Amino acid sequence: MKNIHKTAIISPKAELDENIMIGPYCIIGDHVKISKGTELVSHIQIEGKTEIGQNCKIFPFTIIGFPPQDTKYNGEPTGVKIGNNNIIREYTTIHRASVSGEGWTVVGDNNFIMAYVHIAHDCNIGNSVIIANLATLAGHVLVEDCVFIGGLVAVHQFTRIGAYAMIGGFSGIGQDIPPFTMASGPRAKLYGLNSVGLKRRGFSDETINILKKAYKILFRDKLTLKEAINKIKKTLPPIPEIKHLLDFIEVNKRGICR
Repeated sequence: MKNIHKTAIISPKAELDENIMIGPYCIIGDHVKISKGTELVSHIQIEGKTEIGQNCKIFPFTIIGFPPQDTKYNGEPTGVKIGNNNIIREYTTIHRASVSGEGWTVVGDNNFIMAYVHIAHDCNIGNSVIIANLATLAGHVLVEDCVFIGGLVAVHQFTRIGAYAMIGGFSGIGQDIPPFTMASGPRAKLYGLNSVGLKRRGFSDETINILKKAYKILFRDKLTLKEAINKIKKTLPPIPEIKHLLDFIEVNKRGICR
C-alpha cells in the first residue's frame, strides 16, 4: 500500500514500490525509483535517474538527483543510486553524476547523513558512514566503509577517505586519508590511529597493536613511503587490515595526508 499525501506531485513515470510513504509537498520526477519501506517526510524533491533503496528515511527540504555543478555537463543521462536503511536529514543535496565519471553518484547502505550535507557529482559513499552537519564533499570523492566525517568539513575533489577513518570538525581535506586513522585541521594532518573507533567496531587488541606499529613505520620513522611500505611487508603479519592499508596507499594519486 502506498501512502502518498494529496499535495505531493508524482510523475506517472516514477516507479514506486508498495509500503512507501510520501509526505506533503514532495515532488518526484519521471525516472525516479523508490523501494519499499522508504519514507519521504515532506518538502523533498527528487529528479533525474535516481534509485532509492529500502527503508530509507529522508527529511524535509532534501534535494536529490539534480544536475551536477559541473560546467562540462550537458544533460547526459547520469544518475544517483542510494542503498538501503539510510537516514538523510534536512537540506541535504545529492547531485547526479557528471560525464567524467562512471555515470552514478553512489550512497551505500546504513549511512547517517546529517543536515545541510552536500554530496557532489560522482561521489561514492560506502556503508555505515556518518557525515555530520554542513560537511561538503566535492566531485569524485571516495568514502570507504565506517568513516566518520565531522561537521563543517570540506573535502577536495578526487580525494579518498579510507575505511574506519575519523575526520575532525572544521577540517579541510586535500589529500587522501589512510584507513584506520584520525585527521583534523584546516589543512588536515594525521593525529594517530583511530583506536577508540576501532575498539567500538569490534577490532581486537592484537589487530589494533599491529596497525599502531604500521602507523609508526609509515608516519613516524622518517622513511620514504616506499621504504616504509617495504618495511611493513617484511616485519608485520599480513593481516587483512594491513593489506588494505598498504593497497590504499600504493594507489594514491593526490598524495597521502601525513
